[in-house]
Amino acid sequence: MREKLKALAELQKVDLEVASLRKAADVHPRQLAELERELGAARSAIEAERNRVADIERQKTTLEQNITDEKDKVKKWEARLAEQRSTREYSALAREIDIAKKANQTMSEELVELAKTLGAAREAVKAKEAEFATRQEQLSSRMAELRGKQSQAEGQVKELEGKRSSVASGVDATLLRRYETIRKKKLPAMVGVVAGTCQGCNMNVPPQLYNNLRVSLGTDICPSCNRIIYAVEALETPAAK
Repeated sequence: MREKLKALAELQKVDLEVASLRKAADVHPRQLAELERELGAARSAIEAERNRVADIERQKTTLEQNITDEKDKVKKWEARLAEQRSTREYSALAREIDIAKKANQTMSEELVELAKTLGAAREAVKAKEAEFATRQEQLSSRMAELRGKQSQAEGQVKELEGKRSSVASGVDATLLRRYETIRKKKLPAMVGVVAGTCQGCNMNVPPQLYNNLRVSLGTDICPSCNRIIYAVEALETPAAK
């Protein structure tokens, strides 16, 4: 019985290593997703700045065209001014020319301010692009590191799973079936009993059951947590005579 127990204990040791590796590796995909979100947010911020620059450029182009159109209109009106025969018509056209010139002056002032805004926006884009390039390099390096760790963990798990198949072949078939059933629900599936207490659920097992485990050096089922239990003495190295 001791050898059967040792074989199962060895199998569980492998399973616990696999579970530990998988738990540790679970954090890598989450961290990668967080870094990718951060990188995406940085890209979106730059895109927003670029869109703002494009919008200001469109406004500037429209305003420049409006100014050109108004100047052309004033030139035509000024040419017609000398053709006016009545004082009334002359005054009306002169008033329209004056209004157009003032509007043109206002638009020219707006254009100067818009050019300043555009320059500042372009500088902001350059700054964000430089900041993004630095951050992208940092994040890409960190992401590559995480992918490496994830790949390494997957390789270790694969190696352990190969080892598991070998170890499982040496476990008693009946005991293995029981173990696999419990393992699907909880791990560890097999725990020791120390001084009458199950180490899985910390509940006391019936005294007679504990005595049977110590005498037989075999296994049983914990009445409280339904794990496979054994007396810890069963896996201790017998003292030399």
